[in-house]
Amino acid sequence: MTMDERIEELREKRERALLGGGQDRIDSQHSKGKMTARERIDYFLDDGTFREFDQFRTHRTHKFGMEEKQLPGDGVVTGYGDVNGRKTFVFAHDFTVFGGSLGEVMAEKICKVMDKAMDVGAPIVGLNDSAGARIQEGVRSLAGFTDIFHRNQQASGVVPQISGIMGPCAGGAVYSPAITDFVFMVKDTSHMFITGPDVIKTVTGEEVTFEELGGAVTHASETGVAHGAFEDEETALDNIRRLLSYLPQNNVEDPPRLDPWDDPDRPADELTDVVPDEPQKPYDMTDVIDAVVDEGSFFEIHGDWARNVVVGFGRLDGRSVGVVANQPRSNAGTLTVDASMKASRFVRFCDAFNVPILTLVDVPGYMPGTDQEHRGIIRHGAKLLYAYSEATVPLLTVITRKAYGGAYCVMASKHLGADVNYAWPTSELAVMGPEGAVNILYSDELDHADDPEARRQDLVAEYREEFANPYTAADRGFIDDVIEPQDTRRRLIDDLEMLTTKRVSNPEKKHGNIPI
Repeated sequence: MTMDERIEELREKRERALLGGGQDRIDSQHSKGKMTARERIDYFLDDGTFREFDQFRTHRTHKFGMEEKQLPGDGVVTGYGDVNGRKTFVFAHDFTVFGGSLGEVMAEKICKVMDKAMDVGAPIVGLNDSAGARIQEGVRSLAGFTDIFHRNQQASGVVPQISGIMGPCAGGAVYSPAITDFVFMVKDTSHMFITGPDVIKTVTGEEVTFEELGGAVTHASETGVAHGAFEDEETALDNIRRLLSYLPQNNVEDPPRLDPWDDPDRPADELTDVVPDEPQKPYDMTDVIDAVVDEGSFFEIHGDWARNVVVGFGRLDGRSVGVVANQPRSNAGTLTVDASMKASRFVRFCDAFNVPILTLVDVPGYMPGTDQEHRGIIRHGAKLLYAYSEATVPLLTVITRKAYGGAYCVMASKHLGADVNYAWPTSELAVMGPEGAVNILYSDELDHADDPEARRQDLVAEYREEFANPYTAADRGFIDDVIEPQDTRRRLIDDLEMLTTKRVSNPEKKHGNIPI
């Protein structure tokens, strides 16, 4: 054949590969409100930057009705391109080809792109839309899944890994996203579960819908498996792009700094009145976050799960920071099993990828009760302590109202290695709240007082003045300074600049044994 004929043959093969499972399957995908794998990649990556790997690979199985189904690509589109001008590797399951089911060749394609991302030092984004293991390939499909899991583990803490769940994700297919750093789902069209509703009904007799069992809202609000549930695929992909903008390419780079757009000397005057005078009255900690970070920069993660703690990314004078904050509007900002898991995983991610951590503290303690104790609050609560203690990135902490008991210790206290610790003038630091302390310390006196309630209030005021204030901690160096709320932003920006050259190394060891 001549060169022109070979080129024509190549073009025909490419056109066939671009159709995946055929136009009918593409139309079916669109009828469900879903994009195809290639449409997702084209939407996600910067225009014209996608470079594909292994477009012409096909499956190796020639039994069980697979003989005449040699489709280019074998159920996944892989390659790399740019996101906001930075290299990103991507794979997208092609549901039009064998329902996106995973076989040996498909696994090899995914592993190749993951290996290359590790070699280059760039993020991996997986867009999942798969029926699971390909039954016709038997144990080879299981081996393929496991090869992917192993690479997820190897890449963990080395390059960011983000999973978009764009359709079904069942059985063994869910474990790869679960190992990755962030999972974004699409409402109504994406699902994750180990066993589906039919199997559950057969085994347990329980009837449950796909949405109730493993829908986006369920995983974003009930299980915490998903970090966000979005209205459509475009919004989910837009948010993955935004997430990447806060992150470095790998664990040896610093996060990108954007050209600042907000005045670093801007006084946050709105913070003067944000904390109510009444100790028990709630307020919205996101108002504090928004006032402190660069305007419009706060990007909350896991917002619908364990709402008593807020985590997300923001910027201070253009620099990326991870934010962890107690939320007084939800369970008074107490630490619970779920809140501890949510915050500790986020802290460890930030530490792995050199993202400084800003912690805003208003915590009365751990949530009491048999439910929390029996669910293992001791073990799960220790995770957050462990995460902060092992962190080597810059740690900046501000106590806005109160920090009591063990929760004071856990929330990035000076004793765990925090670099800068501030408190606002009305904040309280103590073993417990003044009311509880007085009830214990003066129980006999109150029992014999002529007016117990009046005496209790006097003692509470005396205890608050003597012990539950920031100056006792400041005197011991546990608090670096007591600052006016409106100065918080300016002080943190200066401190972050000072800490850019921080270098800390932990003791040599294979790895610690976090209380999983």
